[in-house]
Amino acid sequence: MPKLGVVTCQILELEFAHLLATDPEVSQIRVVEDAFSEELIRILEKDRSIPVHRATRGGGLETADADGLAVLIRVMKVGLHANIPVLTDEVTRAVKELAPFVDCILLGYGLCGNALRNIDDLFKDIPVPVLIPMEDKNPVDDCVGLIIGGRENYYAEQCRCAGTMFINAGFSRHWKEILSFDLPQHLIHKKDKLVKRMMANYQRSLLLPTAVLGEDQLIENTLEFNQTHGLRVETRPGSLALLKRALQTAKRAARS
Repeated sequence: MPKLGVVTCQILELEFAHLLATDPEVSQIRVVEDAFSEELIRILEKDRSIPVHRATRGGGLETADADGLAVLIRVMKVGLHANIPVLTDEVTRAVKELAPFVDCILLGYGLCGNALRNIDDLFKDIPVPVLIPMEDKNPVDDCVGLIIGGRENYYAEQCRCAGTMFINAGFSRHWKEILSFDLPQHLIHKKDKLVKRMMANYQRSLLLPTAVLGEDQLIENTLEFNQTHGLRVETRPGSLALLKRALQTAKRAARS
């Protein structure tokens, strides 16, 4: 039975839950249980279409033999991109933990500020293929580039309004955690001022609704965020096509 590993940010938990739960090839899902995977587990268990097993980093990562495709998932804390070396180190560590138990690993990330550039070099010692979502011959830039449909669409919207905050499903659900970045003790009292300064040049929220979260829910999830920072709200349809293509490519690699 082929076994696929997934290392993904919380930002893409809804997208992976949807694609895996509706994939007829997937026969079992095992999720490494911790504070960051709680929501993915809840969604998958509520769906009930595929058996979901809980594992820990200390054990239980082995998947049982069965027909179809087994998937082993590690969900990473949202907001790691705020510190690029930390993101690189944490994703690399997670890949190493999953590698002995799977035939291929798909990263639920893009380049993310070049934290994951040159993955062939970064994961050269990993004994299984490690793949990243691609747009043609290039890795996607990040979770926004993945959901907006690629670099051309991403760049066009940045040109239309440089001060754009892109709102995919994950950002709409986790924006408070993303803005709750860690600070040295002596700067904690300045956190509100720092966030206000960081958001000063943003002018609009661009919603990217998809099959996993529609426009109305995106608006509701980010109402406080947009009102707090005085952002106008616009919408552009998002897409799961690039992530679905990446998943298909990873499944083929796992089977081979």
